Amino acid sequence: MIRQVVARHPLAADLAHASALVGIPVLLYFAGRMKNAPDPITVPAVVGLVLAFPAVAVRSLWPKTVLVSVTAVMIWYSWLTGDRHPLLILAAGVAAYTVAVRNPRRPTVQLVAGCGAALYLGDAFSPHFSLVTAATIPVLTFLAMATAFGDATRNRRAYLAEVEERARRAEQTREEEARRRVVEERVRIARELHDVVAHHIAVINVQAAAASHLVDRRPDQVRPALDHIRLAGDTVLKELGSIVGVLRQSDDPDQIEPTRGLVRLPELLETMAAAGLRVTFHQAGVVRELPVVVDLAAYRIVQESLTNAQKHGTGTAALTVTYTADAVTIEVVNAAAAGRGTAGSGYGLVGMRERAAAADGTFSAYGGPPGPFTVTAQLPAPIEEPK
Repeated sequence: MIRQVVARHPLAADLAHASALVGIPVLLYFAGRMKNAPDPITVPAVVGLVLAFPAVAVRSLWPKTVLVSVTAVMIWYSWLTGDRHPLLILAAGVAAYTVAVRNPRRPTVQLVAGCGAALYLGDAFSPHFSLVTAATIPVLTFLAMATAFGDATRNRRAYLAEVEERARRAEQTREEEARRRVVEERVRIARELHDVVAHHIAVINVQAAAASHLVDRRPDQVRPALDHIRLAGDTVLKELGSIVGVLRQSDDPDQIEPTRGLVRLPELLETMAAAGLRVTFHQAGVVRELPVVVDLAAYRIVQESLTNAQKHGTGTAALTVTYTADAVTIEVVNAAAAGRGTAGSGYGLVGMRERAAAADGTFSAYGGPPGPFTVTAQLPAPIEEPK
């Protein structure tokens, strides 16, 4: 509490210190005078007493000037009286402490050493002391102690400030990391929801349109379309439930999406065929187990690419999955229907690109009406050598 008040009102604190420095000796002098007959006060003593007050009162504003001025007054007082004024010595010590607190060590030592040399030379050439005198040593020792204490205080304050700054930066880093992780989680959840919902809603939309078209002309064929709608609805509800269940788990926060890899590719092709998309599937290389991240990314890229082909294409697509010793490559090619429109939210392409990047792979999508639209993704999956 006291430190906060001093920090907010430094000049008022210095005035209080100066008042105590001058007022206490004055009170003690008059208190002693009432009991005994003390030595009379001389004019130089009064001058030293009066000058000590402003020296301490303004030492925070001009510490170097105060130290030099007090040194000059101490030399003057020593030449006149052959003695030291105790209040001036205290004022010089306070000024030396302030200089050490406010300034780096080297200029502080230079200034205090210069003032000490001036005090010694003043005594050496004074009519009251010999050329080689030890009368200045106590004063120089006191100034050196005050300077060392001030330098230690400055170092401690700098250390505490550095610790506080490091703590502030660490807290800021933790907050930024928390915000970054929240953003990443939101993006991953949004990507997974888009991949799950978009595909099955597209299937439901196609089957609903077919059922609406057949209900009047060929009502006997409506039931298969409704069965596909029910199946797609059940599937999307199960996958959404799986996502929500994973999100509620607290023991493994890194796994926020259900595992679904290329092993489910035949089921996906059947679903797309039921939605009216004829897919020519070609597989090259030896099928093997892929890393979880790569397997899931490959499946989601195929799913989103075929969904886009069904929505924006002519009803046909070619899918090629190639296994090599270092990677798995996916290529989906479909003819883009002219006039059908390929503009969408763009989240599908963004999601596929993010999934490929998360697996340290590459992704490209190019083409459009009147030519074919091609999606290519290469995901690294090197074969592990047996140990």
